[in-house]
Amino acid sequence: MEHRLDEIDRRIIHALMDDARNVSAPTIAEDVSVSPGTIRNRIAQLEDRGIITGYHASIDFERAGDRLTNLFMCNAPVSERETVARRAQVIPGVTNVRELMTGRRNLHVLAVGEDTDDLRRIARSLSDLGIEIEDEVLVQNETTHSYAPFGPNDGERAETVTDFISLSGDAEVAEVTVERGAPIAGISLERAVREGVLDDDSLVIAIERDDSVLTPHGSTEIQPDDIVTVFSRGGVDEETIETFRGE
Repeated sequence: MEHRLDEIDRRIIHALMDDARNVSAPTIAEDVSVSPGTIRNRIAQLEDRGIITGYHASIDFERAGDRLTNLFMCNAPVSERETVARRAQVIPGVTNVRELMTGRRNLHVLAVGEDTDDLRRIARSLSDLGIEIEDEVLVQNETTHSYAPFGPNDGERAETVTDFISLSGDAEVAEVTVERGAPIAGISLERAVREGVLDDDSLVIAIERDDSVLTPHGSTEIQPDDIVTVFSRGGVDEETIETFRGE
């Protein structure tokens, strides 16, 4: 059941996403001018309602024993996607499974292996579940940030890039929010490439709009507030990010 968040709820979520390990209820309470007890009660309510689903450590597996982190971009039958996603989670080495709503590459599996043989073992296990691996890349590093619209309204422009993953070689994946007035806002992907607004090397692989995830096509028109996932084998540079920023 949907729960309408108020300003206090949003600020709590923003603070926990920024640094759940070190932030305290008194610190959040001071920022939003309520008591620490209110913050603790709100956190418990957010957990009970399934809005806050967990707290996770961010691990550098390369430093933790020189292990390899691999992203498998997979295709699973839509009718079986949820089932195979649950089964994929129990494969030893799999650390994260992301389901996309529609289209191909609708299942992203992040896995950690001791070496390439171990990653091949994970790939075989995914194939045994009926999952088709369409592409895979080694992940160099990953950074996450708190959701800016839930933060304090201090007049500063929120960062456009909300998530960023460096892959093997120069390849990168970025999750970018389209701002109003951005060069790409209001035009199709095909036109954006044709007119040089979007680099030929940059591929939009997913679009989150409202409560759905769209599979992008050439005729898909990018709209303000869309959250687009961009993949580039040559790296997502500042020029590409500017395509999604407003004036």
